[in-house]
Amino acid sequence: MSINVKKLTLTAILAAASTVLMFFSINVPLMPSFIKLDLSELPALIASFVMGPISGACVCFVKNAINLFFTTTSGIGELSNFLLGCFFVLPAGYIYSVNKTRKSAILGATIGALAMAFFSVFTNFFITYPIYFNFLPLEAILGMYHAINPMVGTDPTELNLIKALLMFNVPFTFIKGMISTLVTVLVYKPLENFLHGRY
Repeated sequence: MSINVKKLTLTAILAAASTVLMFFSINVPLMPSFIKLDLSELPALIASFVMGPISGACVCFVKNAINLFFTTTSGIGELSNFLLGCFFVLPAGYIYSVNKTRKSAILGATIGALAMAFFSVFTNFFITYPIYFNFLPLEAILGMYHAINPMVGTDPTELNLIKALLMFNVPFTFIKGMISTLVTVLVYKPLENFLHGRY
């Protein structure tokens, strides 16, 4: 029972940290202004390594559930964020649980970042961008991509949107995952005793 309480407490702490980090986002060079970088998946990745992939997914869920109170997308943005977070932390945590080494953690997180980047095409195309279209027409969104890279066409077609997602959002999402991976590798050792309840 005490082990469950420890897991529950640590999951809650990491979920709180993830929620706070979601509020702090920055603009990214060479990306349209509506695309922001935050590190809210970082605590979820740590939870996935320490307590297993389900705990990591729980952190993603709690973070987005709390952010529903501040949503500007009727919950659609939070749904997309939750799905992408799970695509990241579930494979990372599972691979690490099979072989708990530093190399396995990096491999798992890299595969998770690749999965998150791949599925970002679908979550953005079917979930996130239809919400954006309520505020910005497709022509305006494609125009922002085109201003950065003229290879993205400005005609309001699904093909041009997919091209923009592949050229911009996929590498951005992968890099975002790898940043969380790098920070986790750097902070895990100093926090190891706390994360494992050895105070």
